[in-house]
Amino acid sequence: MSNKDKAKGKTKEALGNLTGNDRLKREGKADQAKGTVKGAVDKVANKVTGRD
Repeated sequence: MSNKDKAKGKTKEALGNLTGNDRLKREGKADQAKGTVKGAVDKVANKVTGRD
């Protein structure tokens, strides 16, 4: 799931850069951050549950 959010964010950010749309750029960065956080949480959860 986290990779999906990161990819969506990169796409939004790139479109925002191309069109000069600051809102879209900010949304893209937020989506990428969300993906990073989800990835970290999943990694910790896997370690705790032994699914490493």
